[in-house]
Amino acid sequence: MGLEGPVVSHPRTLIVVDRGAQAAVVETYAALAGGVYWTNAVTEAVVGEGARLELFRVQREGPESFQVATTHSRQERDSYLALHVVAVGAALARHDVSTVLDGAGAELILNGLYLLSGAQHADHHTVIDHAQPHCASHEFFNGVLAERARGVFTGRIIVRPGAQRTDSKQTNNNLLLSTEARADSQPQLEIYADDVKCTHGSTVGPIDQNQLYYLRSRGLSPEAARSILTYGFGAEILDRMRHPDVRARLDRLVRERLGGG
Repeated sequence: MGLEGPVVSHPRTLIVVDRGAQAAVVETYAALAGGVYWTNAVTEAVVGEGARLELFRVQREGPESFQVATTHSRQERDSYLALHVVAVGAALARHDVSTVLDGAGAELILNGLYLLSGAQHADHHTVIDHAQPHCASHEFFNGVLAERARGVFTGRIIVRPGAQRTDSKQTNNNLLLSTEARADSQPQLEIYADDVKCTHGSTVGPIDQNQLYYLRSRGLSPEAARSILTYGFGAEILDRMRHPDVRARLDRLVRERLGGG
């Protein structure tokens, strides 16, 4: 049943994991019908002292839809949060991720994967705020862009005064499958403490010709070699997911999206 006209929805999700508890949550946005619509979503997660949360966010909206989303998280002492962001849908999507490590010993894993084609456009803007000492964050975002798609990544890491012994890493890699595809990447560091270990970097480019040559020299066709290399680019993010059932489902989604077997 199609939509009778443009509609808008405002879903809001609050996740609270109490002290010492563990949880895995899957948040999925999908279209049951075609047409133009707008999703305006907010998710908040609070991870208590010593608690552990693995949060999966899958955006597979319809091809004519729009999504604007915000995810906020706050972590207390010795907590663990793994936030996995997968975006394959919507004509235009923007996702703002704001995380605060607000207790000593907190650890954050922030993974992102966007697979775009046609004229799709997706923005990801992330902020990791190290507000307390002895915290670690590791951020990895990969994008695969085909045809006229465009992906934008802006990643900001803030190390507050007094947040000594911070260990933070940020990486954004983009694979362009077309000369018309475009990726804009802007990793940023703001460091106000002197005893830290922080790195950031980004790459944008086509498939590595040396890798392609190696696979073809082993008897693979050009199409099969490109498919394997493209899938591997996405699987790098999936491999960091700890929940096996969700990882397997997302693996199938990525294979379908990339046209792999």
